[in-house]
Amino acid sequence: MAKSANENRVVVKVFLYGIQPQIWRRFSIDVGATFLELNDAIQAAMGWDNKHPHEFRHGKGKRLVDVIGPVGLEDQTPGEFQDETKLTIADFLGKRRTPIRILYRYDFADEWVHELVFEKKESSEQSGPVMIDGARNCPEEDSGGTFQYMQAQAGDTQWMSPGYDPEAFDIKAVDFMAKKTRKRKS
Repeated sequence: MAKSANENRVVVKVFLYGIQPQIWRRFSIDVGATFLELNDAIQAAMGWDNKHPHEFRHGKGKRLVDVIGPVGLEDQTPGEFQDETKLTIADFLGKRRTPIRILYRYDFADEWVHELVFEKKESSEQSGPVMIDGARNCPEEDSGGTFQYMQAQAGDTQWMSPGYDPEAFDIKAVDFMAKKTRKRKS
């Protein structure tokens, strides 16, 4: 089947590193969305509150020194820096074949590292991000990162709020619109 020149969306899978069983989400988004809009979609899909700095890292092999992020990270980037408010997903993907993998870092203190996979391009009449699938509840904000999360899951520490269910994920509860109104911290 020939690929359509009208592939206006991309399916994205994002999952947290270092957590087993895996916490992941899959959604589609317009290729015309900026990386800032992609950040907002990831925040909504994962259940984060968008309270902390973030960046996207990519590069060749294991050297992920190129950064897409908020203005202000330029001086901290050993590779190429691109402003997330100007770079669209379409510009980043170009004519490259999918899947394409990059890293998404959120909350540099807790160091939540996500792998983000642009799985496939597709054509659709939908607009805005659309949730497709996912598994397991995302850790709570400011919970200490992967190591503390795994310790809590093993019963070695207790930081989770009463009623937190690590297995719970309700695809219908994901609201991509609500996150847009929240104030960002750079």
